[in-house]
Amino acid sequence: MRLRHIEVIQAILQTGHLGTAAEWLQLPVGDVDATLKDAEQQLGFMLFASVRGRLQATRETLELQAQIAPVYEALEPLQRLAGRLKHHHAPTLRALCTPPLANHLLPQSIALLRRRFQDTPCNLSSQPTRDIVRSLLLHEADVGLSLHDPEHPQILSTVLAQGKLQLLAPHGWLKPKQKYIALQDLAGQSMIGLEGHDPLSRLLDAKLQALRPLPVVQTRVQTYQMMRSMVEAGEGLAIVDPFTALGVRESGLDACPVSPPMPVILYSLTLKDAAPSPALNALLEIITHKAQALLSGTPAA
Repeated sequence: MRLRHIEVIQAILQTGHLGTAAEWLQLPVGDVDATLKDAEQQLGFMLFASVRGRLQATRETLELQAQIAPVYEALEPLQRLAGRLKHHHAPTLRALCTPPLANHLLPQSIALLRRRFQDTPCNLSSQPTRDIVRSLLLHEADVGLSLHDPEHPQILSTVLAQGKLQLLAPHGWLKPKQKYIALQDLAGQSMIGLEGHDPLSRLLDAKLQALRPLPVVQTRVQTYQMMRSMVEAGEGLAIVDPFTALGVRESGLDACPVSPPMPVILYSLTLKDAAPSPALNALLEIITHKAQALLSGTPAA
């Protein structure tokens, strides 16, 4: 089978009509029909049967589909690359971040980058730190953003900004203009727990377990954003990273740092032997400025 055969078969599987498949492939109907017949001749069996005005896959085609689908999907990155080369576009900038950084920091930073590098395509994704490291090592990403230094020998971890863990509480729970909350004041309180094994969650658990009486944790979730959502739902208090705490007052919550302070560091993760592109250097500059502005409460240009 040729790649054109696979494209035609996949298009008909998706559309059920020869004409619609031709429109999808941007080919004349006659060419699609001829390619289908050529594939059937090479394979020695019928691929589709006409049933009530639609082309229905035969049993043999359904068996082929399991192998055709991954081949077709593998063609998409190649087609995108060919399109960029045709139009002389810059290489795609592939950026990953952990979930707390996916709501504000990375999207806003990419938006600023696009003003300076309009021809640079960007791929964004949210992953845990361990998966970011894996993607970097496999050359599937150019940069990662994390609140955790993985301390990997092949990964360069660069400090971009620093903030503090924040307590989230329903509006009115904190005193007016309260500047911080002592950890001891959380003893016996109903709190949302974080289910995870990253250094921040382990440090937080250790601090809370030392309180007497122990905080009451009825619900544990996997991300800081879910903790914030649970506080918004009235299920207790939560301690989250400073990026998750952004804009909480608009959501009807109050926030203040925990005392003694528990620092949270924003790292950029890149391969040590990789040469950064101009777009990547610009992105890291933007992220640094944006993160520091968000954490200080001042507007960023």
